[in-house]
Amino acid sequence: MMDEFYFKINHLHPNKGSKKGKLRLGRGQGSGKGGTCGRGHKGAKSRSGFSKKKGFEGGQMPIQRRIPKFGFKRNIKKKIVGINLDTIQNCINKISQEQEKNIINKEFYLKNNLVRKNDFVKILGRGKLLTSLSIHANQFSKKALFSIKKIGGKAIFMK
Repeated sequence: MMDEFYFKINHLHPNKGSKKGKLRLGRGQGSGKGGTCGRGHKGAKSRSGFSKKKGFEGGQMPIQRRIPKFGFKRNIKKKIVGINLDTIQNCINKISQEQEKNIINKEFYLKNNLVRKNDFVKILGRGKLLTSLSIHANQFSKKALFSIKKIGGKAIFMK
């Protein structure tokens, strides 16, 4: 008989202490929220009917007004891709002997998926070259320049 009592919808109620009474604002200083009702003194937020606009930044010029409507481009720096000497040597080893392989240029990098079309190429000095090459790149590290010239190759700066 007692089990039926607990599962009747008309007898459900919250546990004691789980529900808090609504705080009555503006009902005298003794209540703790009298006078300004917890809104502070003056200003837009203390007024009735106040609602802040979307994107409001406290009076600062909002971002949707700072950025121009037409012709805005972010200032993106060119991406510099570092390629080590050992990577170049590995790619040369894969290429068959028939092809001309003493010139390393942008086409070579693109063909071997080392860079993308608009990337800047920087040659780094890790590893060793086994053949003398003329390497075209935008930048070279000191160690890479030394290694290329040591083996009898050329370092040619691209624009």
